[in-house]
This record gives sequence, structure tokens and C-alpha cells, in this order.
Amino acid sequence: MDIVTPEVRSRMMRGIRGKDTGPERSVRSAAHRLGLRFRLHVRELPGRPDLVFPHHKTVIFVHGCFWHRHDCGLAATPKTREEFWQKKFAANVSRDAGKRDDLERAGWRVVEIWECETRDPVALSLRLSAIFGLPFPEAHEGP
Repeated sequence: MDIVTPEVRSRMMRGIRGKDTGPERSVRSAAHRLGLRFRLHVRELPGRPDLVFPHHKTVIFVHGCFWHRHDCGLAATPKTREEFWQKKFAANVSRDAGKRDDLERAGWRVVEIWECETRDPVALSLRLSAIFGLPFPEAHEGP
């Protein structure tokens, strides 16, 4: 049973952004600190990847664990309208796979970074360094 009315739930769901999310901003900030330069949401590419690194022929999708069904604790399925949610999640996962295939056929390297992976800035920087073959950044204290 939902703890809010359907109208309130609908308003809450409409407020969820599709781009410029907190996890996406974390990835952009970490990439920029590493000296990587990128473009955002390139319309000409399938799926409008969140970050596009033309020099490296690489795109990054920053996926929300809930919406794109990551195998972590953030991907719980709502108890109400389970059939609706299962269809919605299946469509999201299928669309993601199709866009990944389209990009790979076009010669792009596709990387997915999950929302839960953006919570630790040092680990995120290390992951980006590994993806792009950069030297590992020095660990630092604070922002």
C-alpha cells in the first residue's frame, strides 16, 4: 500500500529529472578534475549519452539504479502496480541494450556508470582513470 495519494505520487514522479542529475554531475566533476573534456547529451547519437568523449570515441551513460535495474539495493520494485513496474523496467533495460548496440556498431565504446558507483568520489575517479588509461589520481582529503 502506498503511503501517499496517487496524485501526490504522480507529482513526485514527474519531478524526477532525466538529465543533470546529482550522479551525472558527480561523474562530470570527476572527469573534469582528471583533465577529460566532453560534450553533454549529444542529440545526434543514439540514446543521447550523458557524456560524450569524442577524442576517446567513448560515451558514458550515468544510470539510476532504480530505473535501469542495477543489481544493488537501490533497485527495489514497488509493491503497488507490480505488473506496470515490471513492464516499465523491462522496456528501460531493452531500450538501454538497443542504444548500446547501436553505438557500438557505430564504433563507440559504451560505458555505464551506476548511481551507486558515484557515491564515493575517490573510487569514481579511479574508475574513470582506468576507463581512459590515465594515471591514478593522488588521493586527497576533502573537496
